[in-house]
Amino acid sequence: MEWNSVLATRNARMKASEIRELLKLLDQPDIISFAGGIPDPALFPTEAFRDAFSAALTGPKAGAALQYSVSEGYKPLRDWIVAEMGKIGVPCTADNVLITSGSQQALDYLAKLMISPNDTVLVGWPTYLGALGAFNAYEPTYDRLDPNTNRPAADFTAKAAAAGGRVKFAYLSVDFANPTGETIARSAREAVIDLADEMNIAVVEDAAYQTLRYDGEAIPPILALEIARKADIENCRTLYCGSFSKSLAPGLRVGWVCGASEVISRLVLMKQAADLHSATTNQIVTHHVASTQFDAHVAKLRKTYQARRDHLLKALTREMPEGVSWTKPEGGMFIWLTLPERMDGADLLAQSLQTERVAFVPGRAFFADGSNGNTLRLSFSCGDEAAIDEGMKRLGRLIASQP
Repeated sequence: MEWNSVLATRNARMKASEIRELLKLLDQPDIISFAGGIPDPALFPTEAFRDAFSAALTGPKAGAALQYSVSEGYKPLRDWIVAEMGKIGVPCTADNVLITSGSQQALDYLAKLMISPNDTVLVGWPTYLGALGAFNAYEPTYDRLDPNTNRPAADFTAKAAAAGGRVKFAYLSVDFANPTGETIARSAREAVIDLADEMNIAVVEDAAYQTLRYDGEAIPPILALEIARKADIENCRTLYCGSFSKSLAPGLRVGWVCGASEVISRLVLMKQAADLHSATTNQIVTHHVASTQFDAHVAKLRKTYQARRDHLLKALTREMPEGVSWTKPEGGMFIWLTLPERMDGADLLAQSLQTERVAFVPGRAFFADGSNGNTLRLSFSCGDEAAIDEGMKRLGRLIASQP
């Protein structure tokens, strides 16, 4: 069988994730890895999940836990999310929430819902690699979204028309973004709403790291700012994608979308066609742990990850040669390094794995146009102090040796 003859054109846009490939390195014990943006498994609330699974699968409840369920998601979990969204300035009801198999599925569904071939998506430069992977299957073009510039809406519209489509949505992560760790200021969030209103496009707000703030003042999500302007979530164009992957555990694959019920109802139809519903048992268990452990567990994560962030920042200051700069995130899991322009992150990684045995993610893959090769992403979530010190010593030595 010559499979290329029957594949859809979208397959040409689908590429292997560099991060997924790099995660395979974690099985090599001599690698010091700053690559995977993953939670520290030692911090998972394992006992709470064990108890929750036992409760869900004991007695008459087991039948419901192992049965088909509604596509919208387990109602008690949606109600818990509604309460949490209210705490961050997003009053809503369960009709505004769809449970997805991780927020990655939410990105795929939203892309499927809105993107036709040659339509334009506005993204950061850089942006989350997984978002580009989700969007690429639907054959968009990309344009650079920088809320801190005064680029007029007409310019975005004209460029999209020249590419053969129209702008459909802006995608951004406003708190401790993957890969840069940076936070978008309130004024810039307001500017995104202004731009979206003027262009009549949607806003996809990726809030995967929103709970992991270590210092600085919390800023309302874009959806909260829009509701403050428009009085009701039903009047809003922002779609908020949340996840339990960074706050509780990623293996259960439980996330959600929150937005106007008109959009949620359309996403429910996609859910029915794709996988009927997210795993019932996982939703029940997630609700049990979230409703009993969430605040205390997140506080523990913040304390641990903040200490690791601080230690990595100190190690970078101590070990990096002149000409290297980096972000100083207020939360999340990532620090973004910019190397001298003559260097390439992918080439550096190849050398590092061979000689220094330190892993990181080259930055080029986070740019929709494949530019800015002189960048790389470091994750501090899984590194203890000794590993951070030794890893940065080796990486600094390698960078300093480059011609």
